[in-house]
Amino acid sequence: MTWWPIGASLFASSEGSGLFIGLAGSGAAGGLAVAGFEWNATYVLLALAWVFVPIYVSSEIITMPEYIQKRYGGQRICMYLSVLSLLLSVFTKISTDLYAGALFVHICLGWSFYLCTLLMLAVTALYTIAGGLAAVIYTDALQTLIMVVGAVILSVKAFDQIGGYEHLATAYARAIPSRIVANTTCHLPREDAMHMFRDPYTGDLPWTGMTFGLTIMATWYWCTDQVIVQRSLSARDLNHAKAGSILASYLKMLPMCLIIMPGMISRALFPGLRGLMVAVMMAALMSSLTSIFNSSSTLFTMDIWRRLRPRAGERELLLVGRLVIVVLLSVSVAWIPVLQGSDGGQVFIYMQSVTSSLAPPVTAVFVLGIFWQRANEQGAFWGLMVGLAVGAARLVLEFLYPALPCGNVDTRPAILGSIHYLHFAVALFTLSGAVVVTGSLLTPPPPAAQIQNLTWWTLAKDRPPRAKTGDTQKQAFWARVCGINAILLMCVNIFLYAYFA
Repeated sequence: MTWWPIGASLFASSEGSGLFIGLAGSGAAGGLAVAGFEWNATYVLLALAWVFVPIYVSSEIITMPEYIQKRYGGQRICMYLSVLSLLLSVFTKISTDLYAGALFVHICLGWSFYLCTLLMLAVTALYTIAGGLAAVIYTDALQTLIMVVGAVILSVKAFDQIGGYEHLATAYARAIPSRIVANTTCHLPREDAMHMFRDPYTGDLPWTGMTFGLTIMATWYWCTDQVIVQRSLSARDLNHAKAGSILASYLKMLPMCLIIMPGMISRALFPGLRGLMVAVMMAALMSSLTSIFNSSSTLFTMDIWRRLRPRAGERELLLVGRLVIVVLLSVSVAWIPVLQGSDGGQVFIYMQSVTSSLAPPVTAVFVLGIFWQRANEQGAFWGLMVGLAVGAARLVLEFLYPALPCGNVDTRPAILGSIHYLHFAVALFTLSGAVVVTGSLLTPPPPAAQIQNLTWWTLAKDRPPRAKTGDTQKQAFWARVCGINAILLMCVNIFLYAYFA
Protein backbone atom coordinates (compact mmCIF):
# COMPACT_ATOMS: atom_id res chain seq x y z
CA MET A 1 0.00 0.00 0.00
CA THR A 2 1.12 3.57 -0.65
CA TRP A 3 1.21 6.25 2.03
CA TRP A 4 -2.00 8.19 1.38
CA PRO A 5 -4.55 5.36 1.77
CA ILE A 6 -2.63 4.18 4.84
CA GLY A 7 -2.79 7.64 6.43
CA ALA A 8 -6.46 8.04 5.54
CA SER A 9 -7.25 4.56 6.87
CA LEU A 10 -5.39 5.22 10.15
CA PHE A 11 -7.50 8.33 10.61
CA ALA A 12 -10.79 6.75 9.53
CA SER A 13 -10.24 3.65 11.68
CA SER A 14 -9.91 5.82 14.77
CA GLU A 15 -12.78 8.20 13.93
CA GLY A 16 -15.78 5.96 14.31
CA SER A 17 -19.28 7.16 15.06
CA GLY A 18 -18.54 6.62 18.76
CA LEU A 19 -15.74 9.15 18.52
CA PHE A 20 -17.82 11.60 16.47
CA ILE A 21 -20.67 11.50 18.96
CA GLY A 22 -18.30 11.16 21.92
CA LEU A 23 -16.04 14.10 21.05
CA ALA A 24 -18.96 16.36 20.19
CA GLY A 25 -20.80 15.36 23.36
CA SER A 26 -17.75 15.78 25.59
CA GLY A 27 -17.00 19.11 23.89
CA ALA A 28 -20.54 20.27 24.62
CA ALA A 29 -20.28 19.09 28.23
CA GLY A 30 -16.75 20.20 29.10
CA GLY A 31 -15.16 22.35 26.40
CA LEU A 32 -11.93 22.16 24.43
CA ALA A 33 -9.75 19.92 26.59
CA VAL A 34 -11.07 16.69 25.08
CA ALA A 35 -9.14 17.63 21.90
CA GLY A 36 -6.04 16.46 23.75
CA PHE A 37 -7.10 12.89 23.03
CA GLU A 38 -6.72 13.67 19.32
CA TRP A 39 -3.63 15.87 19.42
CA ASN A 40 -1.67 13.49 21.64
CA ALA A 41 -1.82 10.99 18.79
CA THR A 42 0.77 13.05 16.86
CA TYR A 43 3.70 11.85 18.94
CA VAL A 44 2.53 8.28 19.29
CA LEU A 45 1.88 7.95 15.54
CA LEU A 46 5.42 9.12 14.89
CA ALA A 47 6.68 6.55 17.41
CA LEU A 48 4.66 3.90 15.55
CA ALA A 49 6.38 4.62 12.23
CA TRP A 50 9.88 5.37 13.49
CA VAL A 51 10.19 2.84 16.33
CA PHE A 52 7.54 0.12 16.38
CA VAL A 53 6.98 -0.64 12.68
CA PRO A 54 10.70 -1.32 11.96
CA ILE A 55 10.73 -3.84 14.80
CA TYR A 56 7.49 -5.49 13.68
CA VAL A 57 8.76 -5.73 10.09
CA SER A 58 12.07 -7.15 11.27
CA SER A 59 10.29 -9.81 13.33
CA GLU A 60 8.16 -10.85 10.31
CA ILE A 61 4.87 -10.99 12.20
CA ILE A 62 1.24 -10.66 11.12
CA THR A 63 -0.45 -9.93 14.45
CA MET A 64 0.63 -8.24 17.66
CA PRO A 65 0.26 -11.34 19.86
CA GLU A 66 2.50 -13.11 17.36
CA TYR A 67 5.25 -10.55 18.07
CA ILE A 68 4.85 -11.10 21.81
CA GLN A 69 5.08 -14.85 21.27
CA LYS A 70 8.36 -14.44 19.39
CA ARG A 71 9.78 -11.93 21.86
CA TYR A 72 8.83 -13.69 25.08
CA GLY A 73 8.19 -17.28 23.99
CA GLY A 74 5.49 -19.55 25.34
CA GLN A 75 1.79 -19.53 24.52
CA ARG A 76 0.00 -18.05 27.52
CA ILE A 77 0.85 -14.37 26.94
CA CYS A 78 -0.01 -14.58 23.25
CA MET A 79 -3.35 -16.24 24.00
CA TYR A 80 -4.18 -13.74 26.75
CA LEU A 81 -3.45 -10.72 24.53
CA SER A 82 -5.55 -12.17 21.71
CA VAL A 83 -8.55 -12.65 23.99
CA LEU A 84 -8.06 -9.24 25.63
CA SER A 85 -7.89 -7.53 22.24
CA LEU A 86 -11.17 -9.15 21.19
CA LEU A 87 -12.86 -8.14 24.46
CA LEU A 88 -11.67 -4.55 24.13
CA SER A 89 -12.97 -4.51 20.55
CA VAL A 90 -16.41 -5.47 21.83
CA PHE A 91 -16.63 -3.22 24.89
CA THR A 92 -14.83 -0.08 23.70
CA LYS A 93 -15.14 -0.08 19.90
CA ILE A 94 -17.90 -2.06 18.22
CA SER A 95 -20.60 -1.53 20.85
CA THR A 96 -19.87 2.19 21.27
CA ASP A 97 -19.78 2.82 17.52
CA LEU A 98 -23.03 0.96 17.01
CA TYR A 99 -24.72 2.72 19.91
CA ALA A 100 -23.60 6.20 18.84
CA GLY A 101 -24.41 5.69 15.16
CA ALA A 102 -27.80 4.11 15.76
CA LEU A 103 -28.73 6.76 18.33
CA PHE A 104 -27.87 9.55 15.89
CA VAL A 105 -29.89 8.08 13.01
CA HIS A 106 -32.74 7.33 15.40
CA ILE A 107 -32.87 10.95 16.56
CA CYS A 108 -32.43 12.48 13.10
CA LEU A 109 -34.67 10.22 11.02
CA GLY A 110 -37.01 8.82 13.65
CA TRP A 111 -36.32 5.19 12.73
CA SER A 112 -36.37 2.41 15.31
CA PHE A 113 -33.12 2.35 17.31
CA TYR A 114 -32.50 -1.38 16.80
CA LEU A 115 -33.59 -1.23 13.16
CA CYS A 116 -30.86 1.37 12.60
CA THR A 117 -28.40 -0.92 14.36
CA LEU A 118 -29.28 -3.95 12.22
CA LEU A 119 -29.14 -2.02 8.94
CA MET A 120 -25.70 -0.60 9.70
CA LEU A 121 -24.44 -4.03 10.75
CA ALA A 122 -25.69 -5.66 7.56
CA VAL A 123 -24.06 -3.15 5.20
CA THR A 124 -20.77 -3.00 7.10
CA ALA A 125 -20.37 -6.74 7.59
CA LEU A 126 -21.21 -7.41 3.93
CA TYR A 127 -18.31 -5.59 2.35
CA THR A 128 -15.92 -6.44 5.20
CA ILE A 129 -16.46 -10.16 4.65
CA ALA A 130 -16.44 -9.86 0.86
CA GLY A 131 -13.54 -7.47 0.35
CA GLY A 132 -10.71 -8.17 2.82
CA LEU A 133 -8.09 -5.72 4.08
CA ALA A 134 -7.39 -4.01 0.74
CA ALA A 135 -11.07 -3.20 0.22
CA VAL A 136 -11.31 -1.95 3.80
CA ILE A 137 -8.31 0.40 3.43
CA TYR A 138 -9.45 1.91 0.13
CA THR A 139 -13.01 2.24 1.42
CA ASP A 140 -11.61 3.97 4.50
CA ALA A 141 -9.83 6.44 2.23
CA LEU A 142 -13.11 7.32 0.49
CA GLN A 143 -14.97 7.59 3.79
CA THR A 144 -12.24 9.85 5.17
CA LEU A 145 -12.98 12.26 2.32
CA ILE A 146 -16.71 12.11 3.14
CA MET A 147 -16.07 12.69 6.85
CA VAL A 148 -13.68 15.61 6.37
CA VAL A 149 -15.70 17.40 3.67
CA GLY A 150 -18.97 16.88 5.53
CA ALA A 151 -17.50 17.99 8.84
CA VAL A 152 -15.99 21.11 7.23
CA ILE A 153 -19.35 22.14 5.77
CA LEU A 154 -21.09 21.56 9.09
CA SER A 155 -18.44 23.51 11.00
CA VAL A 156 -18.58 26.48 8.63
CA LYS A 157 -22.36 26.53 9.00
CA ALA A 158 -22.11 26.32 12.81
CA PHE A 159 -19.51 29.10 13.11
CA ASP A 160 -21.46 31.29 10.71
CA GLN A 161 -24.59 31.02 12.83
CA ILE A 162 -22.84 31.71 16.11
CA GLY A 163 -20.85 34.65 14.74
CA GLY A 164 -17.33 33.20 14.61
CA TYR A 165 -14.82 31.87 17.13
CA GLU A 166 -14.68 35.14 19.08
CA HIS A 167 -18.34 34.67 20.09
CA LEU A 168 -18.00 30.98 20.96
CA ALA A 169 -16.73 31.48 24.54
CA THR A 170 -19.49 33.95 25.40
CA ALA A 171 -22.29 31.88 23.84
CA TYR A 172 -21.02 28.68 25.43
CA ALA A 173 -20.84 30.24 28.91
CA ARG A 174 -24.52 31.20 28.65
CA ALA A 175 -25.66 27.88 27.20
CA ILE A 176 -27.61 26.31 30.06
CA PRO A 177 -30.18 23.85 28.67
CA SER A 178 -33.85 24.29 29.48
CA ARG A 179 -34.36 20.54 29.82
CA ILE A 180 -32.36 19.19 32.77
CA VAL A 181 -31.84 15.64 34.05
CA ALA A 182 -29.65 14.48 36.92
CA ASN A 183 -26.01 14.25 35.87
CA THR A 184 -22.52 14.87 37.18
CA THR A 185 -21.98 18.35 35.71
CA CYS A 186 -25.17 20.14 36.82
CA HIS A 187 -25.51 21.12 33.14
CA LEU A 188 -23.40 24.21 33.84
CA PRO A 189 -20.61 25.13 31.39
CA ARG A 190 -17.16 24.86 32.96
CA GLU A 191 -15.23 28.04 33.70
CA ASP A 192 -12.12 26.48 32.14
CA ALA A 193 -14.01 25.32 29.04
CA MET A 194 -11.76 27.27 26.64
CA HIS A 195 -8.49 25.89 28.08
CA MET A 196 -6.62 22.71 27.15
CA PHE A 197 -4.53 22.44 30.34
CA ARG A 198 -6.65 22.03 33.47
CA ASP A 199 -5.99 21.76 37.18
CA PRO A 200 -4.39 18.40 38.12
CA TYR A 201 -6.65 18.03 41.17
CA THR A 202 -10.01 19.57 40.27
CA GLY A 203 -9.99 19.45 36.47
CA ASP A 204 -12.25 17.01 34.64
CA LEU A 205 -9.30 16.29 32.32
CA PRO A 206 -6.20 17.15 34.41
CA TRP A 207 -3.13 18.19 32.43
CA THR A 208 -0.99 15.62 34.22
CA GLY A 209 -3.30 12.81 33.17
CA MET A 210 -3.64 14.18 29.64
CA THR A 211 0.15 14.31 29.32
CA PHE A 212 1.27 11.06 30.93
CA GLY A 213 -1.75 8.80 31.37
CA LEU A 214 -3.10 9.53 27.91
CA THR A 215 0.28 8.82 26.31
CA ILE A 216 0.31 5.36 27.89
CA MET A 217 -3.18 4.61 26.61
CA ALA A 218 -2.41 6.09 23.19
CA THR A 219 0.71 3.94 22.89
CA TRP A 220 -1.44 0.85 23.40
CA TYR A 221 -3.97 2.01 20.82
CA TRP A 222 -1.66 3.30 18.09
CA CYS A 223 1.40 1.07 18.52
CA THR A 224 0.18 -2.30 19.82
CA ASP A 225 -3.45 -2.64 18.71
CA GLN A 226 -4.05 -4.94 15.74
CA VAL A 227 -6.63 -2.65 14.12
CA ILE A 228 -4.12 0.21 13.73
CA VAL A 229 -0.78 -1.55 13.30
CA GLN A 230 -2.18 -3.75 10.54
CA ARG A 231 -2.55 -0.67 8.35
CA SER A 232 1.05 0.46 8.81
CA LEU A 233 2.39 -3.06 8.23
CA SER A 234 0.68 -3.08 4.82
CA ALA A 235 2.90 -0.17 3.68
CA ARG A 236 5.06 -0.64 0.59
CA ASP A 237 8.16 0.30 2.58
CA LEU A 238 9.13 2.13 5.76
CA ASN A 239 8.97 5.59 4.16
CA HIS A 240 5.37 4.97 3.11
CA ALA A 241 4.58 3.90 6.69
CA LYS A 242 6.17 7.12 8.00
CA ALA A 243 4.33 9.32 5.49
CA GLY A 244 1.06 7.58 6.37
CA SER A 245 1.58 8.35 10.06
CA ILE A 246 2.34 11.99 9.26
CA LEU A 247 -0.82 12.34 7.15
CA ALA A 248 -2.92 10.70 9.87
CA SER A 249 -1.40 13.06 12.47
CA TYR A 250 -2.36 16.13 10.46
CA LEU A 251 -5.88 14.77 10.03
CA LYS A 252 -6.10 14.14 13.80
CA MET A 253 -5.69 17.88 14.39
CA LEU A 254 -8.95 18.61 12.54
CA PRO A 255 -11.50 17.30 15.11
CA MET A 256 -10.93 20.34 17.35
CA CYS A 257 -12.56 22.63 14.78
CA LEU A 258 -14.68 20.05 12.96
CA ILE A 259 -16.21 18.09 15.86
CA ILE A 260 -15.46 19.53 19.31
CA MET A 261 -16.15 23.22 18.69
CA PRO A 262 -19.36 22.43 16.76
CA GLY A 263 -20.32 20.28 19.75
CA MET A 264 -19.84 23.33 21.99
CA ILE A 265 -21.80 25.48 19.57
CA SER A 266 -24.65 22.96 19.69
CA ARG A 267 -25.30 23.98 23.30
CA ALA A 268 -26.40 27.40 22.05
CA LEU A 269 -27.90 26.57 18.65
CA PHE A 270 -28.45 23.75 16.22
CA PRO A 271 -26.73 24.28 12.85
CA GLY A 272 -28.99 22.06 10.73
CA LEU A 273 -27.84 20.18 7.61
CA ARG A 274 -29.30 16.97 8.96
CA GLY A 275 -28.90 14.87 5.81
CA LEU A 276 -25.23 15.75 5.42
CA MET A 277 -24.54 14.95 9.05
CA VAL A 278 -26.17 11.55 8.67
CA ALA A 279 -23.84 10.84 5.73
CA VAL A 280 -20.82 11.90 7.78
CA MET A 281 -21.86 9.72 10.72
CA MET A 282 -22.45 6.69 8.52
CA ALA A 283 -19.03 7.11 6.93
CA ALA A 284 -17.45 7.32 10.36
CA LEU A 285 -19.36 4.30 11.62
CA MET A 286 -18.63 1.99 8.72
CA SER A 287 -14.96 2.95 8.39
CA SER A 288 -14.39 2.15 12.04
CA LEU A 289 -16.40 -1.07 12.12
CA THR A 290 -14.89 -2.51 8.94
CA SER A 291 -11.40 -1.95 10.34
CA ILE A 292 -12.29 -3.64 13.63
CA PHE A 293 -14.06 -6.58 11.99
CA ASN A 294 -11.20 -7.28 9.60
CA SER A 295 -8.50 -7.06 12.27
CA SER A 296 -10.44 -9.04 14.88
CA SER A 297 -11.14 -11.91 12.50
CA THR A 298 -7.45 -12.00 11.53
CA LEU A 299 -6.45 -11.97 15.19
CA PHE A 300 -8.76 -14.84 16.13
CA THR A 301 -7.95 -17.09 13.17
CA MET A 302 -4.16 -16.56 13.25
CA ASP A 303 -3.51 -16.46 17.00
CA ILE A 304 -6.26 -18.61 18.53
CA TRP A 305 -7.87 -20.93 15.98
CA ARG A 306 -4.60 -21.96 14.32
CA ARG A 307 -3.24 -22.99 17.72
CA LEU A 308 -6.35 -25.04 18.46
CA ARG A 309 -6.37 -26.59 14.97
CA PRO A 310 -2.84 -26.45 13.47
CA ARG A 311 -3.95 -28.36 10.36
CA ALA A 312 -6.83 -26.02 9.51
CA GLY A 313 -6.91 -25.12 5.81
CA GLU A 314 -7.46 -21.72 4.22
CA ARG A 315 -11.15 -22.43 3.61
CA GLU A 316 -11.72 -23.31 7.26
CA LEU A 317 -9.83 -20.24 8.48
CA LEU A 318 -11.89 -18.02 6.15
CA LEU A 319 -15.15 -19.50 7.44
CA VAL A 320 -14.07 -19.16 11.08
CA GLY A 321 -13.07 -15.54 10.50
CA ARG A 322 -16.54 -14.74 9.18
CA LEU A 323 -18.21 -16.52 12.10
CA VAL A 324 -16.07 -14.51 14.52
CA ILE A 325 -17.50 -11.29 13.06
CA VAL A 326 -21.04 -12.58 13.69
CA VAL A 327 -20.20 -13.49 17.31
CA LEU A 328 -18.56 -10.12 17.98
CA LEU A 329 -21.60 -8.34 16.57
CA SER A 330 -23.99 -10.34 18.73
CA VAL A 331 -22.09 -9.65 21.95
CA SER A 332 -21.69 -5.97 21.07
CA VAL A 333 -25.41 -5.51 20.43
CA ALA A 334 -26.17 -7.20 23.76
CA TRP A 335 -23.80 -4.74 25.50
CA ILE A 336 -25.47 -1.62 24.06
CA PRO A 337 -28.07 -1.29 26.88
CA VAL A 338 -25.21 -1.04 29.39
CA LEU A 339 -23.77 1.90 27.46
CA GLN A 340 -27.03 3.81 27.56
CA GLY A 341 -26.60 4.59 31.25
CA SER A 342 -22.82 4.91 31.54
CA ASP A 343 -20.74 7.97 32.48
CA GLY A 344 -23.53 10.51 32.39
CA GLY A 345 -24.16 9.79 28.72
CA GLN A 346 -20.61 10.68 27.62
CA VAL A 347 -19.70 7.74 25.40
CA PHE A 348 -16.15 8.99 24.82
CA ILE A 349 -15.39 9.13 28.56
CA TYR A 350 -16.74 5.58 28.95
CA MET A 351 -14.36 4.37 26.21
CA GLN A 352 -11.33 6.01 27.80
CA SER A 353 -12.24 4.85 31.30
CA VAL A 354 -12.42 1.19 30.23
CA THR A 355 -9.17 1.52 28.29
CA SER A 356 -7.36 3.06 31.27
CA SER A 357 -8.19 -0.03 33.36
CA LEU A 358 -7.08 -2.68 30.86
CA ALA A 359 -4.53 -1.26 28.40
CA PRO A 360 -1.59 0.05 30.57
CA PRO A 361 -0.23 -3.44 31.46
CA VAL A 362 -0.11 -4.32 27.75
CA THR A 363 1.74 -1.08 27.00
CA ALA A 364 4.26 -1.89 29.75
CA VAL A 365 4.93 -5.37 28.34
CA PHE A 366 5.42 -4.09 24.77
CA VAL A 367 7.62 -1.13 25.75
CA LEU A 368 9.85 -3.18 28.05
CA GLY A 369 10.02 -5.98 25.50
CA ILE A 370 11.23 -3.56 22.83
CA PHE A 371 13.62 -1.45 24.88
CA TRP A 372 14.86 -3.83 27.62
CA GLN A 373 16.53 -7.02 26.45
CA ARG A 374 16.45 -8.60 29.92
CA ALA A 375 12.62 -8.75 30.01
CA ASN A 376 11.46 -12.38 29.88
CA GLU A 377 8.25 -14.42 29.70
CA GLN A 378 7.83 -14.96 33.44
CA GLY A 379 8.11 -11.27 34.25
CA ALA A 380 5.83 -10.25 31.38
CA PHE A 381 3.15 -12.79 32.26
CA TRP A 382 2.94 -11.84 35.92
CA GLY A 383 3.07 -8.16 35.05
CA LEU A 384 0.00 -8.69 32.86
CA MET A 385 -1.79 -10.75 35.52
CA VAL A 386 -1.19 -8.25 38.33
CA GLY A 387 -2.20 -5.39 36.04
CA LEU A 388 -5.35 -7.27 34.99
CA ALA A 389 -6.34 -7.94 38.60
CA VAL A 390 -5.93 -4.31 39.68
CA GLY A 391 -7.47 -2.85 36.51
CA ALA A 392 -10.42 -5.24 36.52
CA ALA A 393 -11.06 -4.44 40.19
CA ARG A 394 -11.39 -0.74 39.40
CA LEU A 395 -13.53 -1.46 36.36
CA VAL A 396 -15.95 -3.57 38.40
CA LEU A 397 -16.14 -0.83 41.04
CA GLU A 398 -16.97 1.74 38.33
CA PHE A 399 -19.99 -0.29 37.26
CA LEU A 400 -21.05 -0.97 40.86
CA TYR A 401 -20.57 2.66 41.96
CA PRO A 402 -21.41 4.96 39.02
CA ALA A 403 -20.74 8.69 39.26
CA LEU A 404 -23.34 10.38 41.46
CA PRO A 405 -25.72 13.07 40.15
CA CYS A 406 -24.89 16.72 40.69
CA GLY A 407 -25.15 17.96 44.27
CA ASN A 408 -24.69 14.58 45.98
CA VAL A 409 -21.74 13.85 48.28
CA ASP A 410 -19.29 11.46 46.63
CA THR A 411 -19.38 8.30 48.75
CA ARG A 412 -17.66 6.05 46.23
CA PRO A 413 -14.46 4.13 47.14
CA ALA A 414 -11.31 6.28 47.17
CA ILE A 415 -9.89 4.51 44.10
CA LEU A 416 -12.80 6.02 42.13
CA GLY A 417 -13.50 9.32 43.87
CA SER A 418 -9.91 10.43 44.51
CA ILE A 419 -7.97 8.98 41.57
CA HIS A 420 -8.82 10.19 38.06
CA TYR A 421 -8.87 7.41 35.48
CA LEU A 422 -6.00 9.04 33.56
CA HIS A 423 -3.90 9.14 36.74
CA PHE A 424 -4.89 5.54 37.43
CA ALA A 425 -3.47 4.61 34.01
CA VAL A 426 -0.07 5.99 35.08
CA ALA A 427 -0.19 4.07 38.37
CA LEU A 428 -1.26 0.83 36.67
CA PHE A 429 1.46 1.17 34.02
CA THR A 430 4.09 1.76 36.71
CA LEU A 431 2.89 -1.18 38.82
CA SER A 432 2.79 -3.57 35.86
CA GLY A 433 6.22 -2.42 34.68
CA ALA A 434 7.67 -2.91 38.16
CA VAL A 435 6.30 -6.46 38.29
CA VAL A 436 7.74 -7.22 34.82
CA VAL A 437 11.18 -5.91 35.87
CA THR A 438 11.16 -7.73 39.22
CA GLY A 439 9.95 -11.01 37.75
CA SER A 440 12.50 -10.83 34.93
CA LEU A 441 15.41 -10.15 37.27
CA LEU A 442 14.44 -13.04 39.56
CA THR A 443 14.32 -15.55 36.70
CA PRO A 444 16.76 -16.60 33.95
CA PRO A 445 17.33 -14.16 31.05
CA PRO A 446 15.63 -14.83 27.70
CA PRO A 447 17.57 -16.84 25.07
CA ALA A 448 19.26 -15.07 22.16
CA ALA A 449 16.49 -16.20 19.77
CA GLN A 450 14.01 -14.02 21.68
CA ILE A 451 16.26 -10.95 21.33
CA GLN A 452 17.70 -11.02 17.82
CA ASN A 453 15.77 -8.68 15.49
CA LEU A 454 13.06 -8.31 18.13
CA THR A 455 14.27 -5.33 20.20
CA TRP A 456 15.30 -1.77 19.37
CA TRP A 457 18.92 -2.43 20.34
CA THR A 458 19.40 -5.50 18.15
CA LEU A 459 17.99 -4.01 14.94
CA ALA A 460 21.10 -1.90 14.21
CA LYS A 461 23.25 -5.03 14.12
CA ASP A 462 21.10 -6.72 11.50
CA ARG A 463 20.58 -4.40 8.56
CA PRO A 464 18.86 -5.67 5.40
CA PRO A 465 20.98 -6.44 2.31
CA ARG A 466 22.16 -3.44 0.32
CA ALA A 467 19.80 -2.25 -2.38
CA LYS A 468 20.78 -0.79 -5.74
CA THR A 469 22.51 2.59 -5.60
CA GLY A 470 19.63 4.42 -7.29
CA ASP A 471 17.05 2.85 -5.01
CA THR A 472 19.18 3.61 -1.95
CA GLN A 473 19.51 7.27 -2.89
CA LYS A 474 15.76 7.51 -3.55
CA GLN A 475 14.96 5.89 -0.21
CA ALA A 476 17.38 8.22 1.58
CA PHE A 477 15.80 11.28 -0.07
CA TRP A 478 12.27 10.32 0.95
CA ALA A 479 13.48 9.41 4.43
CA ARG A 480 14.78 12.99 4.79
CA VAL A 481 11.48 14.36 3.45
CA CYS A 482 9.58 12.32 6.06
CA GLY A 483 11.95 13.48 8.80
CA ILE A 484 11.50 17.15 7.91
CA ASN A 485 7.73 16.77 7.77
CA ALA A 486 7.74 15.03 11.16
CA ILE A 487 9.60 17.98 12.70
CA LEU A 488 7.20 20.45 11.06
CA LEU A 489 4.26 18.40 12.32
CA MET A 490 5.51 18.52 15.91
CA CYS A 491 6.02 22.29 15.66
CA VAL A 492 2.42 22.76 14.48
CA ASN A 493 1.19 20.52 17.28
CA ILE A 494 3.15 22.39 19.97
CA PHE A 495 1.88 25.73 18.64
CA LEU A 496 -1.75 24.56 18.85
CA TYR A 497 -1.26 23.28 22.39
CA ALA A 498 0.31 26.60 23.41
CA TYR A 499 -2.40 28.68 21.71
CA PHE A 500 -5.27 26.86 23.43
CA ALA A 501 -3.47 26.18 26.72
